[in-house]
Amino acid sequence: MASSLPKTFKAAVFESKDTPLVMKDIPLELPKAGEVLVKVLATGVCRSDVGVQDGSFGNSLRGQFQMCGNRAINGVSRNGGYAEYVMLRREAVVSVPKDVDPAAFAPLLCAGVTTFNSIRQMGILPGEVVAIQGLGGLGHLAVQFAAKMGFRVVALSSRAGKEAFAKNFGATDYIDCSSEDPVAKLNSMGGAALIVATAPDPKAITPLVGALHPGGKLLILAPCGEVPLDTTHLILQGCSVHGWPSGASLDSEETIAFAQLEHVNCLIEKYPLQDAQKAYEHMLSGKARFRAVLVMQ
Repeated sequence: MASSLPKTFKAAVFESKDTPLVMKDIPLELPKAGEVLVKVLATGVCRSDVGVQDGSFGNSLRGQFQMCGNRAINGVSRNGGYAEYVMLRREAVVSVPKDVDPAAFAPLLCAGVTTFNSIRQMGILPGEVVAIQGLGGLGHLAVQFAAKMGFRVVALSSRAGKEAFAKNFGATDYIDCSSEDPVAKLNSMGGAALIVATAPDPKAITPLVGALHPGGKLLILAPCGEVPLDTTHLILQGCSVHGWPSGASLDSEETIAFAQLEHVNCLIEKYPLQDAQKAYEHMLSGKARFRAVLVMQ
């Protein structure tokens, strides 16, 4: 098998802090004990990858590749998935069915497992109100997962014209935050058992605490720095605030299985590997609909 492998492979690399991605030929190394060499078919472009470019996730001597799936190691202290090959720890490898589109399922190992795994861990009962703030890469998946789990899903967006889109993905209700008060509207429904914040907007997230019913939970999935919260409401109503760090390999496999069974679809835009910088900039612009994915040719 080793004799059939190439000597080098193509990869998109950050050569130093705050520089754009450039294409490089990288020597291919064979896996050591406990490692698996994976030929990459598709890899998602995630906003958390900014932490690699700006150095906040650490530095690599050979340049920093982006990560695919295992964000704790790959792309930070070792090479990541913006490449034709990637080396993974054995325990981080996820089994993906052969009959799926790699590009369509790649984001499920990031945005998918983040939304699916976090929502199911919140202990919400079917039929309860779950509000999804934001309808982007995370949000459009969160709406689908929550709807398929049997919740009454309320989609919140500040962009007009998103109601049909949200309801097509399973939302039962829609609140246009540019023309309606989401807190008042949710409270008219009895309050939310869970509010999932998927858009990184502290000003939009802060007031949502007031829309939780007693014992309700605010789940923040979009890193956005400091978010001021009304602690009085949290205390008097017994509410809580949560974050969730994606998931492990088993969580990813369960996300894929659920998505296949319930026909959860991730909307993607494909880019060839050599256009990695273009895809990265498109992701940063917020205009990707809804996940940018690099595919190998």
